[in-house]
Amino acid sequence: MTTAPTTSPNGTTTETMPLQPLLNDALTVLRAPTQVWSDATGAIGTAAVHGVYHGDVRHVSALTASCDDSPIEWISTAPDGASRVVFGGLLRGVDDTTPDPKVRLVRDRRVDDGLVSESWIIRSRVDRPLRTTLRLRLTPEFAQLHEVKSGHAHPRAAETVPEREGVRVDAGAQGLSLHAPGAGISLGDAGVEAAWDVDVPAFGAVQVGFTLSLRDDTLVVDSPAVPARWDAAAVSSAAADPRLARWLRTALDDLDALRLVLPDHPDDEFFAAGAPWFFTLFGRDSIWAARLALPLDREMAASTLRVLARLQGTDDDAQTAQEPGKILHELRASSLEIPGEGIVLPPKYYGSVDSTPLWICLLADAWRAGMPEAEVRELLPALRAALGWIRDSGDSDGDGFLDYIDRLGTGLSNQGWKDSGDSIQWRDGSLAEGPIALCEVQAYAYEAALAGADLLEAFGADRDADDIAFWRTWALDLKARFADTYWVQTPEGRYPAVALDNAKRPVDTLTSNIGHLIGTGILSPDEERHIASLLLGESMSSGYGIRTMSTGADGYWPLSYHGGSVWVHDTAIAAYGMLRAGLTTEARAVVDGLLDAAEGFAYRVPELHSGDRRTDSSVPTPYPAACRPQAWSAAAAVVCLTALTPSPLA
Repeated sequence: MTTAPTTSPNGTTTETMPLQPLLNDALTVLRAPTQVWSDATGAIGTAAVHGVYHGDVRHVSALTASCDDSPIEWISTAPDGASRVVFGGLLRGVDDTTPDPKVRLVRDRRVDDGLVSESWIIRSRVDRPLRTTLRLRLTPEFAQLHEVKSGHAHPRAAETVPEREGVRVDAGAQGLSLHAPGAGISLGDAGVEAAWDVDVPAFGAVQVGFTLSLRDDTLVVDSPAVPARWDAAAVSSAAADPRLARWLRTALDDLDALRLVLPDHPDDEFFAAGAPWFFTLFGRDSIWAARLALPLDREMAASTLRVLARLQGTDDDAQTAQEPGKILHELRASSLEIPGEGIVLPPKYYGSVDSTPLWICLLADAWRAGMPEAEVRELLPALRAALGWIRDSGDSDGDGFLDYIDRLGTGLSNQGWKDSGDSIQWRDGSLAEGPIALCEVQAYAYEAALAGADLLEAFGADRDADDIAFWRTWALDLKARFADTYWVQTPEGRYPAVALDNAKRPVDTLTSNIGHLIGTGILSPDEERHIASLLLGESMSSGYGIRTMSTGADGYWPLSYHGGSVWVHDTAIAAYGMLRAGLTTEARAVVDGLLDAAEGFAYRVPELHSGDRRTDSSVPTPYPAACRPQAWSAAAAVVCLTALTPSPLA
């Protein structure tokens, strides 16, 4: 458990308050739904996030390698794509006395769906045989993912059964098997140990290895059976900028490893939101990742649409935030509890105000990109239902704008993409009260209404004629009311408010949300150009991306999750909108900042990073709890390729 010091009334300090694990120094290899987090030497167990995870359970909390006759001095860490990493070490305790190291240990770790394997190779240039013992120690745990995230990890009781060349550990619905050929297996209070007595020939090598097979009978997601449809090397070669080429190679490997399916429809893929906490289907995240990556893979967009359509809401249920026609927010194997925050989310949770209009927008984009007509027609019932949700349920208080409010008080208090509890603030730092009508959601709804009308006109029946006319009129009315209601004037200039609060007052903070308006059509060309200039201004642009909140707001803090940090996907969405609006110069300026950030993070960009000014640091400062890889952050690289390279994927 990770804890922070707390001070008692008498002034003494105790370690009692659990904290979310930090991730910035940890190394991960993954193949959804399996992931391994370690330090740079491959050791697992020295940081709170470390472990071997499968689905929403940490199966192993500690895993270490050792040599009886020498310390292992690790000197290299070499990732090879998303699912493999090779560690290099020295065994100087069994070496000769000359200066050059002549005995090396190479540790090759690979991750697949439900499998973690390692090979350990000792290579020697010593002129005599060597004999030593290599040891693997691992600690089974089976703690729930949300417990690890909150710092409350609790091991589950398990039965350990020795097997030939290994051991099986059963913890009810979860379990693991260790297969370690040639090793002696021993069990103790600390877990399982495998020991290999090895003889290394003079000028020779010897290899041992093991495999962990992971089981979770509660899994609601699975790994696809087919490889990704894109060639990462070929796509990255289209980039003229070498930084972008490197980022694309890493990002596309990560997107490949983040692909998932639902077991009952194994041919329809979607992107898991990200590692380590969001290895599952998230409506908004999966839609945006598919949308940003659409030039790369149209079929991913189509399959994501089908997956979400099958889970589309049919009932009005406050417990799950479900409403007829509403698109799912997230899917998990069990309820998600966040200790200390009073949040309990059911396994199927619909608390997202933007997933439904975004689903419609993605359907239209995929159709225009060449999605087969038969596949589009198959989704018309879901389209009609999604439009019905916008009309009948998306506006909770009847003011004509889409909004949200947590009806039970145990769900997410904010249900746009900035879903932390303090994300919607006034310029003075006070929190807005709901129902909240976010500015970008109105833009999504405007675009969705027109796109839905176009789809119904192209594929619908005679009975859709009235709806086609309704949605086009509705969109024009929304655009006019948005122009009359959302714009504010502050010392930072004139811009759309981040939201309307429960009293229909425009919440006046300058935020990155306005970047999502560009290219949707809800603004005039002059307004789009003006907003782009604000986003590129000193208060909003850190130099490494667009801040979520202006430095001119009292609530600004560069390490606030949604109140001053930079999110890569958020910045990429602004660039994506600028490209759609014809603001190519502005889009390329945004992309330049993203490329500098990607270089600073060795081209595996995290979920978010600090909003500190670029002039204050030669590399972006990590947000230490940021997930990585994150699907929509990885997909941002495709937007950058589109901005910098004419017809890159044609």
